[in-house]
Amino acid sequence: MTTVTLASKRRRSALVTLAFMSPWLIGFAVFFAYPLISTVYFSFMHYDGFRPPTWSGTKNWTYVFENYPLFWPALRNTLWLVLVTVTLRVAFGLGVGLLITKIKTGTGVFRTLFYLPYLAPPVAATMAFAFLLNPGTGPVNSILEKAGVSAPGWFNDPAWSKPALTLLALWGIGDLMVIFMAALLDVPTEQYEAAELDGASAWQRFRYVTLPNISPIVMFAVVTGVIQAMQYYTQPLIAGKVASGVIQGAGTQFEPGYPDKSTLTLPQLVYNLGFQRFDYGSACVVALVLFALSMVFTAFLMRRRGGLIQAGD
Repeated sequence: MTTVTLASKRRRSALVTLAFMSPWLIGFAVFFAYPLISTVYFSFMHYDGFRPPTWSGTKNWTYVFENYPLFWPALRNTLWLVLVTVTLRVAFGLGVGLLITKIKTGTGVFRTLFYLPYLAPPVAATMAFAFLLNPGTGPVNSILEKAGVSAPGWFNDPAWSKPALTLLALWGIGDLMVIFMAALLDVPTEQYEAAELDGASAWQRFRYVTLPNISPIVMFAVVTGVIQAMQYYTQPLIAGKVASGVIQGAGTQFEPGYPDKSTLTLPQLVYNLGFQRFDYGSACVVALVLFALSMVFTAFLMRRRGGLIQAGD
């Protein structure tokens, strides 16, 4: 009887645990596992959304990697945005957070001014930047020309389109600023006082006191920034449309990447292949590449976290 009772208690405990976990398990199965398995399945199928899928083997993978001319430029642009834009956003957000925490008066005003751009809708913000950076009539180039500086082409120049997107990303830095401010204000003041008594300079206090204390927040900002950069879709697409002057109406298609494929990203390829070309198999291949890159970057960053925590050693 004792063995039966223990087995019954364990079974009831397991069922209770499963009941509490069921919302997460259902969500994981419906919103992650099933879409991932379906994406892998359709990547080996020829499927246009109208007729039943048919087995095509590795033809979709061969097409994307060898014959689709937009894949490699999109991959390079996406990696550029991950490496450059994410790095600058984290550094700029941390710098602004440090600056505001040091200000004695007007902190609320500066915090509001830096946070408000983050609330702007992405489409409206991108259109505004495209008009401000217009090489012919934009006020930014007008000011640069009056100052004797050679004005760049911004979204109309392949060499400047990604830096222009980076400026747009830095303008909406309010989310990281708030996160870093909360982390900076949580650093124990006695550690700063002890470091100052030991004769530590401002850089040494930042390196040996501030950075180790906020390293988990820095890691969070970097990982989420990488994931957001991997999903970068709206801003480059709208910037390319506005800069090119294309007015998209019924029955028209806009080839993303203007100018000269410099604003093309992998998420745009997913949409272009799946919903404009109706090539769902190839779109699934690009989606899986995005997923694999996100996992690789995240795993690499998590392994490097220990080194970041011990940055002062």
